[in-house]
Amino acid sequence: MARDTSSVLYRLLLVISAICFVLFGLEATNTLFDVNNSLAYRRDKITDFQVWRLITGNFLHTNLWHLLMNLAGLWVIVFLHEVHYRYHVSKFCLLIFCLCLQQSIGLYFLYPSLVGFVGLSGILHGLFAFGAVMDIKKGFRSGYLLLLGVILKVAYEQYFGSLQGMSVLIGAKVATESHLLGLVAGVLSAIVWLPIANRYKYRAAIERLNS
Repeated sequence: MARDTSSVLYRLLLVISAICFVLFGLEATNTLFDVNNSLAYRRDKITDFQVWRLITGNFLHTNLWHLLMNLAGLWVIVFLHEVHYRYHVSKFCLLIFCLCLQQSIGLYFLYPSLVGFVGLSGILHGLFAFGAVMDIKKGFRSGYLLLLGVILKVAYEQYFGSLQGMSVLIGAKVATESHLLGLVAGVLSAIVWLPIANRYKYRAAIERLNS
């Protein structure tokens, strides 16, 4: 059963990766439609009620390096915290959606000077933080180290900026604001998720006792 649910999770990752590659290919070849102008996070367009950009902008990338690094990060993070997702693949989809929404809404209201961005990195920070909190809840001491590590990393970026050379590599300024909001969104999502999960387990236990 665990193997079956894990395979569903990784098939989902393949779908997400394929979507990112297809969108990148369409943008690079300028076929069908102007992907960046239609789907990227653009503050002025969101103000004009193009709200899908709050989600879709996260799946676009500036160049191949940007795409490959983000997808590699996605696979590593999910593999690291597979135990939290393999039995809850639909909830993993919901988590991705909520992280996209929280991060992008946060950018819109808290960082009005950020007129646009693309990329999964903010969501990756959210997934990492979510997984670390869930590790802590399950009693894994490594969760504390992971959470501290991502907090220190994001704090460093807020004061000193991104790592040297990263902007050159991806061909754009690194949106460290999205990393901060992704981290916050991940922690908040975990805090909200924990009581819901506990209630679900309690109800399931009661149903088993009554059956």
